Order: sequence, then structure tokens, then C-alpha cells
Amino acid sequence: MKIRLCLLSLAIASTGAVAGPEKIKFPADYLKGQLYQTLDRPDTKQYRELYTQASVVDAVRRGKPIPSGAVLTLVQWNVFEDANGKPLLGPDGRFIKKEVIAHTVMEKQAGWGAEYPASKRNGEWEYQAFNAQGLPNPKANIDACFQCHLPHAKQDFVISLAKLNNTFPGAHAVAKAKSAKGDVTVASFQFMPATINAAAGKPLTFLNVDDTPHQVSVANGPRSAVFLRGQKASITLDKAGDYAYICGLHPSMKGVISVK
Repeated sequence: MKIRLCLLSLAIASTGAVAGPEKIKFPADYLKGQLYQTLDRPDTKQYRELYTQASVVDAVRRGKPIPSGAVLTLVQWNVFEDANGKPLLGPDGRFIKKEVIAHTVMEKQAGWGAEYPASKRNGEWEYQAFNAQGLPNPKANIDACFQCHLPHAKQDFVISLAKLNNTFPGAHAVAKAKSAKGDVTVASFQFMPATINAAAGKPLTFLNVDDTPHQVSVANGPRSAVFLRGQKASITLDKAGDYAYICGLHPSMKGVISVK
């Protein structure tokens, strides 16, 4: 029996069958990869960068699935602020990055994730959080990564896919979006207005003017499709009441719909 258990343990170790963030090593050479997205986050006062291997970018932009072995590295920076705590802007109108404060990594490998239930599994992806020095962050809520990405199976659980495959709407979409109309405008990681009245059974329209995707998610209610810069999404609520909602991709974004 002992021999069989030892052999089983060796088999698990050799196949990497045990799921968990420990599978991911810090990608110390991520700067050798390709920077495919930068983002100002007014809600967290951060500047963010997304890197992956050039081979991954090349494959995806040729219409192929994200390959096994892909490593996506999110680098989080704090930013310079004025005396009132407002982020300062550089000549390009963007936040001025100061110091790296954390890294979040998602990695895809053949066979990964098979141990997870369907309510958690993100295909073959695993997640890990690291501090500024590249050491694992034991306080990180890795389950939150799975739950945030879980609704996005159609894009292989990668929220930044439109940036990765270069299909994200260009700057021209901003001008077009600003000339369009929506009941709620999504800008600078805020729903504006944060509280809005709506009629029961009538669609409520959201217009995204941010340089990032968003998604409207009503608590115990409907969830919109992911919508990019210059695009609209709508939801309909049939019963009167006050409904709290968030961005399904950025949960710190919150709003209330008051249905009459």
C-alpha cells in the first residue's frame, strides 16, 4: 500500500495534477515580452500594464486561440498625486507612474484546471498574485480572480482579449461615442449618474467611453454582455424597486437603478 501511495504521489507531482496558484512561478523576464495594454485606473489611483510573450500576441492576432504556455502579467503601479490626493497627469494626459506595487499573473497550461468544479474552473488557467519584489502574496484572494473571469468563457476567460487581439475600438470610437446618447455614461471607471430612475419593462442603455471593457451586473438580476469603448449595452428590469449594480469586470464601480 505504501509503495502504491508513493507511486501515486510521484505521478501527481510529475503531471502537475494538483491545482492551485503555487503552480505559477513569477515571470521575472516579463519585460522581454510584449506590452499590449496600458490603463489608468482612477478608482484605485493606479497605472497598469499588461505583458505577454510576443508569440502569444502573434498567434492571437492571426486568429488562433490563446496557446498553451501563455503567461499574462498585470503590473500595478502607484502614481504621483497632488496635495489633495488627485493623480497628476503627464504631457500625454495619462497618470504618471511612480513605483511597482504588485503583479497579478494568469498562466495557461494543457490540463490545468481539471480538478476544479464547473462553478470555478477557468478553462486551463491558473492565477497567482505577487508583491512588488515578485514574491507570492499570501493574503491575495485568488478565488476572486476565478469568479471575476468565470463569466467570460467565450473569450477564453481573458478580459483584455480585445486589446490582445487588436480588435479594441480605436480613438475614433471615443468621438463617436461622445456624440451618441445613453441613459448612463461609463467614464473614468464611474457610472454617471451613479443613481438613475428607470421605467419597469423599458431598456436602460449604458454607453462606454472608457479605454477598457465594462459589463453591467445587477445583484441577483441580469448581466449585460461585455461592451467596449464606443459601444452600448442595455438591461431591462420588470419590477419596481431599487437595484444595486456593479461593473462585472471592475467590482469597485457601483450604481443604483430605481425602477418605477
